[in-house]
Amino acid sequence: MLRNILICTTQVPFTSGGAESHVEGLRRAFIEAGYNAEVVALPFKWYPPEEIMRSALAWRMLDLGEANGKPVDLVIGMKFPAYLVAHERKVLWIIHQHRSAYNLWNTPFDDLSTYPDGPRVREWIRDCDSRFIPEAKKVFANSQTVADRLRRYNKIESAPLYHPPPRAERLRCREQGDYIFYPSRLEPQKRQELLIEAAQYLRTPVKIVFAGGSGNAQHYESLAKKHGVGDRVSLRGFVSESEMIELYANSLGVCYLPFDEDYGYVTLEGMLSGKPIVVANDGGGATEFIEHEHEGFIVEPEPRAIAEALDSLYADRQRAQAMGQRGQEKLKAMNLSWQHVISSLIDAAT
Repeated sequence: MLRNILICTTQVPFTSGGAESHVEGLRRAFIEAGYNAEVVALPFKWYPPEEIMRSALAWRMLDLGEANGKPVDLVIGMKFPAYLVAHERKVLWIIHQHRSAYNLWNTPFDDLSTYPDGPRVREWIRDCDSRFIPEAKKVFANSQTVADRLRRYNKIESAPLYHPPPRAERLRCREQGDYIFYPSRLEPQKRQELLIEAAQYLRTPVKIVFAGGSGNAQHYESLAKKHGVGDRVSLRGFVSESEMIELYANSLGVCYLPFDEDYGYVTLEGMLSGKPIVVANDGGGATEFIEHEHEGFIVEPEPRAIAEALDSLYADRQRAQAMGQRGQEKLKAMNLSWQHVISSLIDAAT
């Protein structure tokens, strides 16, 4: 009988985001289902590239067969390089691989290729994944996007296993406001710059509200001033949970523009809030639940195209409301649940 479960992940110190919420949600779900579950996390440093190799070796050297005299019945691997850990009963639920060695390579969001030994370490990472991921009894992916990457780059088959976003039970829909909401930490890969630049092309009085921390908030404030849209762009910074839920609930729509996202909580939370979603066509997992002009708009990652979509929502609020309702109904019909996740992982291990 499986009882003692270790969830293996990596942690970049002093940071927290969707991956951390994902892991904590899984731990709680296992405990609520009657299992004894703990998270094992090692700090991860990706620079210089040889540190990546050291981190992978550290995980391979760990003995997780037992802990404090108790047998470890099951190991769940989540993120690179934690999922490389060796165990006789291991199931993987991959949030993402080391993306700079895969889909981010030679993009503006990749730093691995900028090092002289970057290409060599890239091949080493790919070899590790191809050799050690198949050790698992079963491989699940966080989304179809992540599953497609595993197949494309490593010829590894995996099953998408979806889970509800952290705020799923608290989200609700209220009146349509006059603003588009973009909740996420402000960083290059999330591409908030595109939405700020789009604001200069808007023909309707729709406003834009950002919520999320940033290591360089002045950059985004300066960009809004540069494009002359400081009066319609609001940078709220970090907001409380109650304010976040209200900002979702009272928005006209939700915009989310990351490059090739793994899963994309913002899309799901916007849909559960009954709002139409505007996403970029290269958004990866952020686009998986959206059909163009049905639950929202899938647009080119280009300011004018984004502005046109936002104007459409403002100009036809009845249509915007109908899109939001369809999205909410679609996601609720999928019945995403932690109970399904737990049964899938346990069944794969037995």
